[in-house]
This record gives sequence, structure tokens and C-alpha cells, in this order.
Amino acid sequence: MKKMHLNGFSQACVGHHSEGQWKNPQYRLDSGYRTMDYWVELARTLERGFFDSLFLADVHGTYNVYQGSNRAAIQHGVQFPAVDPTFLIPAMAGATRHLGLACTYSTTYFPPYHTAKVFSTLDHLTNGRVAWNIVASYLKDAMADFGIQDNLSHDERYERADEYMDVVYKLWEQSWDEDAVVRDIGRDMFTDPDRVHTIHHKGRWFESVTGPHMCEPSSQRTPVLFQAGASGRGVAFAGRHAECVFTVSPTLAAGAKDVKKLRAAAVEAGRDPDDIKINQGLCIIVAPTDELAKLEEQKLRSYASPDGALALFSGWLGMDVSAIPRGEKLDESSTDVAIHSLRGFMQRIDPTRDWTLGAIADYMALGSIFPKVVGSPSTVADEMERWMDEAGMDGFNIHAPTQLSGLTDFVDLVVPELQKRGRLRTAYEGTTLRESFFGAGHKRLSARHPGRGVIGH
Repeated sequence: MKKMHLNGFSQACVGHHSEGQWKNPQYRLDSGYRTMDYWVELARTLERGFFDSLFLADVHGTYNVYQGSNRAAIQHGVQFPAVDPTFLIPAMAGATRHLGLACTYSTTYFPPYHTAKVFSTLDHLTNGRVAWNIVASYLKDAMADFGIQDNLSHDERYERADEYMDVVYKLWEQSWDEDAVVRDIGRDMFTDPDRVHTIHHKGRWFESVTGPHMCEPSSQRTPVLFQAGASGRGVAFAGRHAECVFTVSPTLAAGAKDVKKLRAAAVEAGRDPDDIKINQGLCIIVAPTDELAKLEEQKLRSYASPDGALALFSGWLGMDVSAIPRGEKLDESSTDVAIHSLRGFMQRIDPTRDWTLGAIADYMALGSIFPKVVGSPSTVADEMERWMDEAGMDGFNIHAPTQLSGLTDFVDLVVPELQKRGRLRTAYEGTTLRESFFGAGHKRLSARHPGRGVIGH
């Protein structure tokens, strides 16, 4: 029986995908996001639940499209304030033995030479348990803050990211021989210089990166590679680079189509369709019974911030929706492509619902665009099995509106049910994160992965 992979989904900020929950007495992320104790407790909780990893999203800049400014985002704690998640990883690694630690890091803001050093360092410090969620960022104010003049189209961002990946692959996979560190006292030689190589990368976007890489090979050499692009160009990028893909399909039927596209993209890139583990995002609210779970959902909605949700999603859309009356359907007020895309997404969630702007705001204020699963451990496990068996998912990124109590409830209530059904591991495989996903002995990139040969530039 196919076992599922689990990733806890969080962010080192006040409000993460369930805007307004900072007002909830059960919510601890609002102050805990900036303390090591909180993250260590969360990591230990997830490892107790045999999760593959903690997936830490990250963003730079503010969501400043809604109402023409960032005031709503700042007021409602919309992924602001926040701290840098890379500094949290070593502390969590020191408190656990098996849990992987995945972190978003932007190809837009940081040079590939720097990124290669950061993730090699983290892979050393975690003994091979780190992953990189690859993103190409888009928030205009953040680009200005980093001194970046952004004039790239959507597809050009991916073209630049493709070359970016070639650079980091050369640094991780080619710059150091496996046996470069010799520690030869007789020859007074710590590292054999003949076994450390410059890469001399010359390309369109990165004109000259010489190397060598600053770090000796870590347990995984290349971190486990996550990606979450959903556009056609994003799917092609995932097919070439990703080992784990984070999807947010609105329905089982849409999920099955997304899985098929992603596996076909892997084959197109010369890989095996099973070289990619596909993880669906779910917002889960669980209690001992269905009735108690529904009551919990009602309580959570009493703390929700629709304006905060709209600030987030105006930023995602790149369009201010604040002038649209809450009782009006989006397609009645605008012909904007972004609006139609959002309304189309909501229609796929429930084609019978009257998706006014107010209905969208209420839905998104709890778990954003994630499908909501509300119920007892048995009900939640049933739905997760459906996503695996009918849509072909390999696992899930679990968002809980209250952190960390919601994730603790999942570990205490749902994990035993999944284990009883034979759907979840009862022991970890191997010692690295890549082995958790692909089995003991698979510490390094697959030989089929383009990064092993650095195809392209």
C-alpha cells in the first residue's frame, strides 16, 4: 500500500494563510515566530508524527496592492512582521534526528553563489536534512528594497531561474571531488587542490561565475529541491528541477490533471515520472468528532480577517479588488485576466456557490485557497486517502489555522489513524531527507536528474 508523505506548512511570521488568527487565544505563532523555543517545539511535534519535513514559506516585502497601499497588510499581520527562516533551521535540527527542514529562498534576490553556500552550510549543520523551495519572486516593493530593476516577463523569470539552477548545480555537483578533503599530515595538505575545480560559468543572466564552491560536499550535496509553480512554464521548470512539488489543486479532478501534467513534464526532461513527489496543500481542522470539528471551524471563523485575506490575494493577483462591492461577483465588475483567473479557481472549488467578493474573502480568510478538510480523524484520513487514490498525490503540505495547536491535534489524532490504515510510516528511512522521500540509500540526486550532468548552459 502506498504510504503518504507529510510536510508541516508554516512561515516565520505573524499570519500565515489564516489571517486574523493572531486574535485567537489558542494561536501561538504571533509571538512564537520570533523565538527558538516555539520552532523547536513544533519540530519535535512533527517528528513525533513522522512527518517528512517542516516546510517554511518566506516572503520579502509587503502586500501593497489592496487599497493602494500596504496599510491593510500591516494592520492585519499579513505575513508581516517576519524573520529570516534560515536561522531557525540549525536549532530545529539540533532538537531532532530525522525531520527534514525545507525553506523558501528566492532566485530573484540572492546570487546563486551565495545560495549554494547557504544551503551547503545548512545541509552540513542538519546532517543532510535540508530542502530548498525554489521561487522566483514578484513583489515590486521588495525588488526595489533589494535594488533590483525588474523588467522581466513571467517566462523570462523562469528562463533566468533555469540558468540560476545550472550555476548552483555546477557548484554543488562538479566543483568538489568526493575525496577532495584528504587531511594528509605528511604532505601538510588538508584539501587536495587538484580535486577542487572552478566552474567558469558564462551565461545570459549570470555572465561570469568562476568558483570554486566554498563548501566541501555535504551529505546530500544538493539539497532536496521543492518547487510550487503552477503555470505552464512553472510545470516545465518543475519537470526539469523539482524532486517535490507543492500543489494547491482546488478539487480531486483538478489534482489528477495536475499530477498527470507534472509527471509528463518530468518525462519530457528525461526523468522518470516517479522522480517527483507531488504534495497537495490541505487546510485541516480536526477534533475527536465531526460535530466538534465543525464547532471548531465556526470558532476559527469568528477570528478571521476578510480584509487581511483580500490584502494577501490582491497582492497575489497584482490587482486591487477593494473597489468591488462585497456582494458583487467579480466577473460583473471587471474584465481583468487576474480576476477571471481567481473566479475560475473558485468556481472549480464549488460551481454551485455564488462567488461574490465577500464569499471569496470569507473562504480565503481560513486556510487561503487550500481545500478545507474538517472532521474527525476518520473523516480527515478518508479525504486524504481519496486525494492519494483518486488524484495520484504522494502526500500533503498540512496547514493548520491555529499553530501550533492545530498541528499537534493532527499528530495526536490523525497520525495514529493513518498508521492504523498502513498509510503512514512508523519509522524513518535512512538518515537524510532525500531518503525519507525516496528510500534508504538515496542520499544524492538521482542519476536521471539534470543537475547531475548540469544540462543547459
